Amino acid sequence: MTRLGLIAGNGTFPFLVLDAARAQGYEVVVAAIKEETFPEISLHGAASVHWVSLGELSKLIEIFKAAGVTRAVMAGQVKHKQIFSSIKPDWRLAKLLLSLATRNTDSLLAAIAEVLADEGIVLENSTALLEPLLAKTGVLTKRAPSEQERKNIEYGRAVGRRLAEYDIGQTVVIAGAACVAVEAMEGTDATIERAGEIMKSLASAEGLVEAPTHGKGRDEWGTLDSQLLSRALTVVKIAKPGQDLRFDVPVIGVKTIETMARAGASCLAVDAGRCLLLDGEAMTRAADEAGIAVCAE
Repeated sequence: MTRLGLIAGNGTFPFLVLDAARAQGYEVVVAAIKEETFPEISLHGAASVHWVSLGELSKLIEIFKAAGVTRAVMAGQVKHKQIFSSIKPDWRLAKLLLSLATRNTDSLLAAIAEVLADEGIVLENSTALLEPLLAKTGVLTKRAPSEQERKNIEYGRAVGRRLAEYDIGQTVVIAGAACVAVEAMEGTDATIERAGEIMKSLASAEGLVEAPTHGKGRDEWGTLDSQLLSRALTVVKIAKPGQDLRFDVPVIGVKTIETMARAGASCLAVDAGRCLLLDGEAMTRAADEAGIAVCAE
């Protein structure tokens, strides 16, 4: 039986990859990250599970080489802010970090992939086993985006593409064709939550716009006011130009929808064929129940 290494981060993504790999006949050797991976991974049918710290790159390589692993995938998030945590890197990772001109996600993970390749371990696309979970083009929920949400999506994609060129983040949150929040190290859910808090603080303020004094009635002004100051949030999550599908694949799931509902977001747009939908049916059902439109383009 062919062996496959799995470097598991947090969330349910590693579990899906593990299940798919086993279904396709792989014997899976899991390197679970102590600071990130759910402990249930040990009970999920892997051939073996080994726990490593984020700083233990040498140990990771030793585990895979001892198990005869020559192919591996990364699955699950590792928070970018962990780079600045108190975790101590081993000599190999420290040397790698010192060699980087920039410490963004792409440069760090690409360097790790190069180190693994030098040791005879090829890192492959994490989506290769999960093609059916990639978002299909079209509206994925009962409700399609409104005209205003379409405008938000168009603007959000333009902003997101420029930010992604610098590997800053993959998510932007828009309201009324204005940018409310952009993702950095905090992650998608925290970005959405921050956008929700911003809009809630605006909603609590009174007297943002005074009634007109030149011929407009209050009813007419009220309609105009609601159009100009719509606080419904649109979340746009994009793949970076030239996205390396070996790592950092855009992923959304039920938790994303739940976070959006709490934040007052009404629409989610993702890149078709380049974003994984975890628990797809449950996610769309949760979106429909919350009145959230989800589309992929």
